[in-house]
Amino acid sequence: MTSVALIVLDTLRKDAFDKHFQWLPGTNFENAYAPSHYTVPSHASLFTGLYPSETGTNANSHQFTAPSPPLARRLQGEGLETHAFSANVQISRQFGWDWGFDSYSGSWNSKHANATDNIFEWNAFIREHRDEGPKRYLKALWSCLSGDCDTIPSLKHGLEIKYRTHTVSDSGAQEGLSYVRGTDFADDVFLFMNLMEAHGPYRPPEEYRTVEFDEMPGFAESVQEEPIDETYAETIRQAYDDSVRYLSEKYEAIFSELRDEFDYVITLADHGENLGENGIWGHGLGLYQELTHVPLSIWGMDDGETREEIVSLIDVHRTILGMVGVEDDRYEGRGRDLRSPVDHEPQLTEYLGLNMWREQKLEAAGKADEFSTYDRELYGIAAAENYYGYEDFDGSFVESGTALLEAPRNRMDELVDDLEYLEDADDIDVSDPVMERLEDLGYA
Repeated sequence: MTSVALIVLDTLRKDAFDKHFQWLPGTNFENAYAPSHYTVPSHASLFTGLYPSETGTNANSHQFTAPSPPLARRLQGEGLETHAFSANVQISRQFGWDWGFDSYSGSWNSKHANATDNIFEWNAFIREHRDEGPKRYLKALWSCLSGDCDTIPSLKHGLEIKYRTHTVSDSGAQEGLSYVRGTDFADDVFLFMNLMEAHGPYRPPEEYRTVEFDEMPGFAESVQEEPIDETYAETIRQAYDDSVRYLSEKYEAIFSELRDEFDYVITLADHGENLGENGIWGHGLGLYQELTHVPLSIWGMDDGETREEIVSLIDVHRTILGMVGVEDDRYEGRGRDLRSPVDHEPQLTEYLGLNMWREQKLEAAGKADEFSTYDRELYGIAAAENYYGYEDFDGSFVESGTALLEAPRNRMDELVDDLEYLEDADDIDVSDPVMERLEDLGYA
């Protein structure tokens, strides 16, 4: 047996990683690709070793499903303790991501989003009465005291919201550090963490901010015809850079703790971020290389080595199983053990449409007729050290670099034909606190 930590630095671009994480020791994979463009499908691939379309967890269903027990459950069956800390509400208990974990914790934001139904929904009430000025806070207090909620827990929750909102600016990394320091890990253990500092709305603690802005571009801005003001765009890019700088410093402290506890520490991003390239902001649209080319580093192997092979986050699943001595022959042709050099095999990327809340966003922006433009399947292929090709919304196939394959798009189509699609899981009812947090993150 052995101990493995899998750390996802949500929304961290490869170029931002190269700039701010030079301190991170380990084997770096220069040409790693995420199988999809945002959190939910990429995590489904990490936990299963399959493409998102083969898990049933994608744009139309955020409920985590898998055709067989996922990574944590398999490791649990092999006798490992399994622990998780997720700052991302999308990767939380409500959506089934705790499958196979002995303990599943989260940041304050994540816990707030998954509060019980008997807790008064302070933020939702205050937003609904925002036009009433300061007196809305008194009305909220009266509604809490006179309503059917659990009064004392609700009052405590309200005070914590006030404190966290106005005095704490951290998306979970500080809590993650406290979690690692405060957990007594077994000798044989698997730890998963998701940290959100690089994710929008790009608001690190005050001492890390070099710019200020009111609101970052949202999904609707990415489908408008007119580009945003370039000065504003540069401000947003700098805010992202400030956030990554903060993430790097906090993760350096977390990593220092992890390397003392674990045999292997795997650090990666589930996807990148568009910062105005192609007129796109965020990570809700397309298979652009800014989204799919991601950092991947493994500490505990030949530290300091740089590997150039084309690899996928799908490979991480099989690699972790290999680290703990588990043979995996369930899915032939899916994933490779990265502890040894691997061949230059083309890797597929998938875009499976808009997430389930985007249609409402387009309707609110008066762009409902554009839904069909963006709600479609697209695919891409990474086929050489400097080659990436992907389908775009206008029907074109965009290529960069030099392909070693004679016909990379034909090879991409062959990989797509080889997929074994799993039907999407049924939708679940999302609570108001969860929806509120999803709105804050720009998903709903």
